[in-house]
Amino acid sequence: MLKQNLSQKLQQRLSPQQIQLMKLLQVPTASLEQRVKEELEVNPALDEGEPEPAPDEFEATESSSDDIDLSEYLTDDDFEIASYKLSSNNYHNSDEDKSIPIPVIDSFHDHLHKQVGLLNLDDREKKIAQQIIGSIDDDGRLRRDLEAVVDDLAFTQNVHTELSEVERILSKVQTFEPAGVAARNLEECLLLQIRKKEETPSILHAKDIVSKYFDEFAKKHYKRLMKSVGVSEDELRSAIEEILKLNPKPGSGYTSSVKVENYVIPDFILINNNGDLRLTLNSKNAPDLKISNEYIEMMRAYNKDKKKDKKQKEAIIFIKQKIDSAKWFIDAIKQRQQTMLNTMNAILDYQYAYFLTGDETRLKPMILKDIAEETGLDISTISRVAHSKYIQTEFGTFQLKSFFSESIQTESGEEVSTREVKKILEGLIDDENKKKPLSDQKLTNVLQEKGYNIARRTVAKYREQLNIPVARLRKEL
Repeated sequence: MLKQNLSQKLQQRLSPQQIQLMKLLQVPTASLEQRVKEELEVNPALDEGEPEPAPDEFEATESSSDDIDLSEYLTDDDFEIASYKLSSNNYHNSDEDKSIPIPVIDSFHDHLHKQVGLLNLDDREKKIAQQIIGSIDDDGRLRRDLEAVVDDLAFTQNVHTELSEVERILSKVQTFEPAGVAARNLEECLLLQIRKKEETPSILHAKDIVSKYFDEFAKKHYKRLMKSVGVSEDELRSAIEEILKLNPKPGSGYTSSVKVENYVIPDFILINNNGDLRLTLNSKNAPDLKISNEYIEMMRAYNKDKKKDKKQKEAIIFIKQKIDSAKWFIDAIKQRQQTMLNTMNAILDYQYAYFLTGDETRLKPMILKDIAEETGLDISTISRVAHSKYIQTEFGTFQLKSFFSESIQTESGEEVSTREVKKILEGLIDDENKKKPLSDQKLTNVLQEKGYNIARRTVAKYREQLNIPVARLRKEL
């Protein structure tokens, strides 16, 4: 037998407005314009343009005579929908329409295809050459197996060939410019370039090293190389210099398009006016949005109409829903601006010495919790702001999350930022004797002598985070 009972349960749920705000906070400035365009497309009640001056809040006292309350949508005087002005004069005007000129040039693959015509090939061989070129990546390397190229030719070109024929045509394509193109690995790429150079003693030694002792060269086993190749230290140095002049990515000098997506648009602009730091939002964060005038007129007409039928009621319910959605979106944009400013101002106060000088050693240890406590915002909110936002300063443009770091304690008990330790570590490696680079243990000893309590494994972790190789791979002749 089923039993029924009542129980109370307290749950915390985010409102649609809060969810919308959280989503907008994650959107960087570079993508905000597209997000606004998407909202304009799906909501006809939302419109672009600077709204006319109007009260910030609705103060309507008149209601519809029917069962649909419009008082919160209409003002007492002219039944105007309240306007929302999102931008003001204090936002940095960096949103000028600046287009990047794109040069009209041949792409890398166009350059290769043109060279096919210079070879004495029949139509069948030209198809094979063009298939090979189509398999070359933007770096200039052929990373597709020749067996797969044979299959591609059969299925896409109806050209049935053998591996030996494809290899023969490949050897012709490998004579194209730039030197090293269509190589299947790094060694072949370097060898193709070496073979096009004048055969000096250094070039001959370089050819020997790449073709026979590439592994030893890559691991910088210089003594073993001198013995294997039969050269002196000076001769080995000259040969290595010739190898280092070669281009491991021969296609990198060509581009088919300008990669605009790599261009960073800062969310904040920080100006240092003789020690007075002034923070502003990028004006792209403050789009001019308003409620559509057409929907205002619809609301007015419905309010004045004495006879309201069922279809009119259904229409006005739809209009109310769209206006509510537009208001929520505009409010979310406003809250996004305020949240971003509050967060960045807290970071600015916390790291004031750094932003004043640009000296990374003056960065204080700072975690998300510190800024959350400073602003009264949730840690997850601070994380959303810090993760995808950038600030432009006089010494560079940086992602906000780069200012957050854990702390490490010195012998005196003082807590310093791990960024400070990394900066010192980077300096030690820059100044080391490259013939005898410092091992992780020696770097640890030096840091400990400077008063930083740090373990060798931590030094190794910081070195890897800085993309610095181990001592053996930093060694030079």
